[in-house]
Amino acid sequence: MTAKDWLKSQLGVWQFFYEGRDIRDKTLHPATFPIALSKKVIELFTHEGELVLDPFVGSGTTLVAASDLNRNAVGFDLQKHYLDLCVRRLSQNSNMFNYARQIAIQDDARYISEYFENNSVSLIWTSPPYANLLNRKRKNKSRRNRNNDQLGKVEQYSQDDRDLGTLELNSYTEAMGVIFQKLLPLLKPKGHCVINVPDMWWENKRITIHISLVEELRKRGYELRNIIIWDRTNVVNQIGIFGWPSNYITMGVTFEYLLDFWRPPNNE
Repeated sequence: MTAKDWLKSQLGVWQFFYEGRDIRDKTLHPATFPIALSKKVIELFTHEGELVLDPFVGSGTTLVAASDLNRNAVGFDLQKHYLDLCVRRLSQNSNMFNYARQIAIQDDARYISEYFENNSVSLIWTSPPYANLLNRKRKNKSRRNRNNDQLGKVEQYSQDDRDLGTLELNSYTEAMGVIFQKLLPLLKPKGHCVINVPDMWWENKRITIHISLVEELRKRGYELRNIIIWDRTNVVNQIGIFGWPSNYITMGVTFEYLLDFWRPPNNE
């Protein structure tokens, strides 16, 4: 990362554009982030040849970004069809300067600690399931065109009992705490763990996933370093008026959080 790029990264609000290699089709995966976002996180917190871990790799954007940047990376997911998509994307991603390896493994995030030695991972970077907040039919209240191909769909990744996306918030938060507590010893001291999450609405209440995760990971030994806002206003399509003129609904759908933790240097 150049000095100029590093300086830009110190700003607390980031924006990105999608490119041709990005997955935008929700029938392939319901919640993806841009390769550009993944590359920025990986560039900021690792050097070439170091190891990046994604516990919920999904469509494989982390691995594609790692391939671009010559970082070793391993991603885990429960669902074989997502891993198949991930492998296809990697096979189409030719980078002649990539001397590192990127591997996708089908397994439960609860067992990741069995694959690595302690102090071997430079960065944990992921976008996990959002508790059970995708496990409901879409109403498209925030869309100008409500009657589209997403209306009424359930976008949850799976109904597998092991899937964190089937859990209500309290159970989800505890399960995330257990997983990340096991991952903490794998991180090098001062190694970062960056988690991408939004907040959501459920029965007219704002569900603050990011606050739950901050509190839980602090209890598990992580230190919160920064909260970065991913400003999505340049990539969100067909935003509605949100109840004008009689109702106020916060514009929470236009940004997400990047929670930046690290393993404290005195954490053994």
